[in-house]
Amino acid sequence: MGLGGNNGTTCVAGAIANKHGITWQTKDGPRDANYVGSLLLASTTKLGIDRATGKPIYTPLSNMLPLLHPDDIVWGGWDINGMNLGDAMKRARVLDYDLQRRLYPYMKDIVPLPSIYCPDFIAANQSERANNVIGPSSSSSSSSVNGEERNESTEHNNTKNNTCSKQELLEHVRNDISNFKTTNMLDTVIILWCANTERFSSISTGLNDTASNLLHSIATNEDEISPSTLFAVASILEGCTFINGSPQNTFVPGVIDLAMERGVYIAGDDFKSGQTRMKTVLVDYLVSAGIKPVSIVSYNHLGNNDGMNLSSDAQFHSKEISKSNVVDDMVRSNHILYPDPTSDAPDHVVVIKYVPYVGDSKRAMDEYTSEIFLGGTNTIVMHNTCEDSLLATPLMYDLVILAELCQRVTIKKVIVNDEEGRRGGGGVGITVDEKKDEDAERVVAMDKNDDEWESLHPVLSLLAYMLKAPVVPYGAPVVNALFTQRCAIVNFMRACLGLAPDNHMTLEHKFESMMFGSCREMMSSSSSKKEKKKMCH
Repeated sequence: MGLGGNNGTTCVAGAIANKHGITWQTKDGPRDANYVGSLLLASTTKLGIDRATGKPIYTPLSNMLPLLHPDDIVWGGWDINGMNLGDAMKRARVLDYDLQRRLYPYMKDIVPLPSIYCPDFIAANQSERANNVIGPSSSSSSSSVNGEERNESTEHNNTKNNTCSKQELLEHVRNDISNFKTTNMLDTVIILWCANTERFSSISTGLNDTASNLLHSIATNEDEISPSTLFAVASILEGCTFINGSPQNTFVPGVIDLAMERGVYIAGDDFKSGQTRMKTVLVDYLVSAGIKPVSIVSYNHLGNNDGMNLSSDAQFHSKEISKSNVVDDMVRSNHILYPDPTSDAPDHVVVIKYVPYVGDSKRAMDEYTSEIFLGGTNTIVMHNTCEDSLLATPLMYDLVILAELCQRVTIKKVIVNDEEGRRGGGGVGITVDEKKDEDAERVVAMDKNDDEWESLHPVLSLLAYMLKAPVVPYGAPVVNALFTQRCAIVNFMRACLGLAPDNHMTLEHKFESMMFGSCREMMSSSSSKKEKKKMCH
């Protein structure tokens, strides 16, 4: 959703540029397409230690397991604006001019499907864009939109308000998903919301508190069911993973309930790409160092359509909530600094202003004031220029790739029998389907016993690294600390390989008796103190 917006066009454009090896000219010289900014496609992790040298061995995360690649994705979607993606890319003003020029032939024939438009949920200033909405006369084809075939709406409904009921809108979206999957002969469809931020939906008993009540409210055309919730319900009913990249409460209790009933994955909320990501790192550092943040003030101004929509108070409130709760778990982790986290928590203020001139190049300014030793204070002031869509797009790839991996993972407890046949300690077995069909081979082969293999919980909290306000299963702790979130992903992938979790003790370098043989031999063979000192360094 939001295919024609800044994030949507940049996502499709980036995949096409990489797939076709497009190069372009800038004032600093030629540039090549890449996936810089992607955790899974552009970062490495320590796989182990080279026993001969004692040095760590690093590998790209993408090498650890059979992962989906953006080249294998067929992109499609909806937007309330019917502009083709070539012109929408120009309107967004995110990419270099020469790159736009080279991409335009691939992008110009991609037209979003008509989308759901409920004016009550987004800012009134979005009404001028709403010329491609689902109505009684709208229908759509499901050609692929991967830059090679045209995806076009057979009719565009130019009305400003949906005249369809909520149930009709739901069925229309379900039909779009089904047609898209069938037409493009796809194994899996994953739905990603990168459209406008909506206002928060009301949650009340009988409306959207359970799956059955939510479905009944849709059937009876209740006004308080948001477009994003309708898309989420359609996705779940079609058996498709749904990821929410905006801060509104798409996942009302009824949506979570429905996902658990159907065993379909959901993940959210809100892409974590710029200012908030820095905040999760800096506050984690301060609290972990025994320094007490007492005031965090964050100011933003941006000029893209997201900023225009957020200039409305109701939509800003959704964003304010997602950006304000990201320090809570770090505060709760240190009862020395914060004996009562509810009353001692830092003052945390978030301000967002719309400044059209800066476009997609968001300015973020933060002030962190902390208490230090013996009543002193320390203030850190940071200015961060965040090219919004160029930071968010690699996260969109990561969210889809990691969600698809999670769909192929099963887990169960393994009961180990000792030599005398007694049931001993337990463990965990994990398998990953290398292929998606029912007869797929396992990357990790394990003997099955009477215990059942189970899939991951439908609420994919593992994706929290890419999200500001991660939704977690009922009763699970919310983790926002970035390093901890990354460790969860890396160690999850290591477990799928049968490797122990990574740690940073490096005991092999802490005791002389545990030093690697080659290192001890080199030290003993060195005649001068100067040479030994150099080796230590």
